Amino acid sequence: MIGLRYGKNKMEAEDIFQDGVIEIFNSLRNYDQSRSKFITWSSRIVVFKAIAYLKKNSWQNLMLGLDHVEQVETGETAIEMLSNKELTKLISQLPIGYRVVFNMYAIEGMSHKEIAHELKISEGTSKSQLFKARKMLKTQIESQLNSMYYE
Repeated sequence: MIGLRYGKNKMEAEDIFQDGVIEIFNSLRNYDQSRSKFITWSSRIVVFKAIAYLKKNSWQNLMLGLDHVEQVETGETAIEMLSNKELTKLISQLPIGYRVVFNMYAIEGMSHKEIAHELKISEGTSKSQLFKARKMLKTQIESQLNSMYYE
């Protein structure tokens, strides 16, 4: 699932997952169960492998944000109306910079300081990318819900 959140297609997601599994296997001797659960530790490794994969493939060139994103208000229950699969698909359609920062902040629970450090960007850029990602997701969710109601 982590690979799908960061990769742009199934093939990239599989590559990210494979890199993550190899790193987990190679790092097992460093795992300390008194510090965290295995799922937390291993997920973090896969996230960092995803970021490394994206860096290796020159994703920074795609970090440029969209300047013209309309803000659309949605109802409180909009997210509840979409399945996890639909929501993951909408997130995967975000521009790469938005998607990476959104995933790291909203899903992985990282701070803007941690994101900035890992991605080698400023905290302001991280905050801006998150803000724009949220606005774009609102627009996508509204569009998805409208298509559900008017079909």
